[in-house]
Amino acid sequence: MSVLDDIKAKARAKKRRVVLPEGTEPRMIKAAKSLVEEAITSVTLLGNEDEIGRLAKEHSLDLSKVEVINPVKSPDYNSYVADFMEMRKKKGVTEDQAKKAIAGPLYFGAMMVRHDKADASVAGAVNTTGDVLRAAIHVLGLKQGINTVSSCFMMTLPKFLDVENKVFMFGDCAVVPNPDAEQLASIAVSTAQTMKNLTGEEPRVAMLSFSTKGSAKHEDIDKVLNALDILKKNYPDLKVDGELQLDAAVIPKIGAKKAPGSAIAGNANVLIFPDLDAGNIGYKLTERFAGAIATGPIIQGLTKPANDLSRGCSAEDIVDVSAIAVLLKD
Repeated sequence: MSVLDDIKAKARAKKRRVVLPEGTEPRMIKAAKSLVEEAITSVTLLGNEDEIGRLAKEHSLDLSKVEVINPVKSPDYNSYVADFMEMRKKKGVTEDQAKKAIAGPLYFGAMMVRHDKADASVAGAVNTTGDVLRAAIHVLGLKQGINTVSSCFMMTLPKFLDVENKVFMFGDCAVVPNPDAEQLASIAVSTAQTMKNLTGEEPRVAMLSFSTKGSAKHEDIDKVLNALDILKKNYPDLKVDGELQLDAAVIPKIGAKKAPGSAIAGNANVLIFPDLDAGNIGYKLTERFAGAIATGPIIQGLTKPANDLSRGCSAEDIVDVSAIAVLLKD
């Protein structure tokens, strides 16, 4: 069984619901069909019911197996508007602005997750990352102790040091361009939790750098060390170490040589990159050069799951991300 097959099996056992705000996008219809036919999750599609009906017929989706909601016709619309106004009153949101926002599927979908009418929201096949995350942040907010929304990629290598289908989590590779020390610490905590939720493995976190344990001096290294100090102070049970070069983080012999006595060096499964340049390049190098499967970006740090997609995603990508998203609720 592949890692994704295992995730789908876990999602199936949870019997959860995903809301797909872009319900009038054909790829969402195809994904909904797979999700319900394979019993991975229950599905709510948002949008114009006539357009969804037309697409469902075109793609052989049995609408009796999914929930279809037109936000402005929903019995929850007015209560969601009132709730949104209360949440955003310090920002001066008016009733008309609240009505316009909640009429939009992204905000309505986030409200469904907020009120436990769905366990996760998945969008981004049509909407930009900025729009998807804005709705999620405005409605769901950040987890306690987390100061930034971030992302990670689940990287599955066909073989690594004689281990088949080896899984690493890479963070952040898609959202925060140049995190400060506090943000880097938040990224590490969120990515560790994602590893635990999706794979069941104990997270072993390496704070990556171009230096290992003082082999170089630079303000960029200082940022990583400051993040490490924050983690050790606020999350004493988290297994984390740094600063570590990539080879010292994942190759036992090199880790033992460069960072003797480290419980993480050579054995890390969560890799935290110092900035988005390194993270984005790192995951794409691993994907293209090592033939790894890159699953993500997985959005993390919110109180409840709302995940983004690439606008070039396939229906199968939506299925995979939906299975992941519902497992991130815990």
